[in-house]
Amino acid sequence: MEPLTNQVGSRNSAGNVTRRDLLGIAAGCGLSFALPGLGLRAAQRRGAERQKSFILLWLDGGPSQLETWDPHPGGVIGGTTTAIETTVPGLKIANLYPQMAEQIHNLSVIRSLVSKEGDHERGTYLLKTGYRPEPTLTHPALGAILAHELPDESVEIPQHISLCNSAWPARGGFLGAQWDAFKIYDPGRYVRNLQPPVGKSRRQSRRLKNLEVLSNEFRRGREIPSRRTLHQHMIESALAMMSSDQLRAFKLDDEPESLVDAYGDTQFGRGCLVARRLVEQGVRAVEVNLRGFDSHANNFEAHQKNAKVLDPAFASLIRDLDERDLLESTVVLCIGEFGRTPNINLTDGRDHWPSGFSCVVGGGGMKSGVVIGETDPAGKRKDPVDPVSVADLYATVLSTIGVDHEQEVITPIGRPMAYCEGSPIAELL
Repeated sequence: MEPLTNQVGSRNSAGNVTRRDLLGIAAGCGLSFALPGLGLRAAQRRGAERQKSFILLWLDGGPSQLETWDPHPGGVIGGTTTAIETTVPGLKIANLYPQMAEQIHNLSVIRSLVSKEGDHERGTYLLKTGYRPEPTLTHPALGAILAHELPDESVEIPQHISLCNSAWPARGGFLGAQWDAFKIYDPGRYVRNLQPPVGKSRRQSRRLKNLEVLSNEFRRGREIPSRRTLHQHMIESALAMMSSDQLRAFKLDDEPESLVDAYGDTQFGRGCLVARRLVEQGVRAVEVNLRGFDSHANNFEAHQKNAKVLDPAFASLIRDLDERDLLESTVVLCIGEFGRTPNINLTDGRDHWPSGFSCVVGGGGMKSGVVIGETDPAGKRKDPVDPVSVADLYATVLSTIGVDHEQEVITPIGRPMAYCEGSPIAELL
């Protein structure tokens, strides 16, 4: 295969693009290679035989830890939220999540995440990449790293996918735009523009032939005429995806109505069910977005509304993955860009709080039923007990899925950059 240009290489590649890089680019674009030893398709592999995937449930706007996984009822900061018992002894979560209370033993809770970014855009950047924003470099999202480093050449659809609308979708950063998340805004319904209109296939063929003429003319006289461009690979990948049977993973036509109802017939609920179908096909990283957590006013009403969507979808996803023997090979992380202040403001809301917020994480072989950290039930102490950095959380995810979190890559401007600055959390490994 001819080499590609303008790609990021590993530090020991001395700037050359390796076979691994080519497989990563092709797999991310949806290309399939007839290589020996591929074995069974991802949907047929289970347990230790199966490569690991990642599902990010992104709660856009900054969910309140006090209305989700770290309630402190009865005090001045508790508001109207109460707490319920869960299947983890001693762990109580907000009363808004009764279904998750029955499934949370499969996962772990971190209540002491800390960040230095209290702005939505900067906080989202940090929580999706593990790095604070800087003007000279754009870091790749966690899903982009996983898709780039762990390509599966048997997968003919993109290996980094974003479902539902997001204000700041996951990006490929310095790995390249080809690792940006493939966006589906209304999951479970249909995927637009993947098939030519009825009777227009001949027109498409003519256009592709004309495009090839233009591409050949562009390459003529260039420094390395035989070198294939990323543009060509993107076209080839799109055509391969358009004819792939794996596109059925985006639809829910063959799912029982009872299961769709269990997830919740909402955009987010359908997104979680599609996410399960995608990892079953072998897709490496899927992001499902739920907006509406920016609760500066009417915090309790906003969280009650969102919990009715999140609780059935999240709980059904964990139950479904577990019953299909996919949870051991799928890391699931539910998180937002920061938490909410312990104090309740004059509009019955909570403001931005990057200190001592919460997430739920598990699967992929991580320990389950673990609770890390503690926040002040009176809300007077800002720093939590046993603080956990975002970088440490992502080092844990990378290590669990099989990527060296300390690996350095050479960016397009020649700068060495590690995938993660943190260290894995020992309690979860």
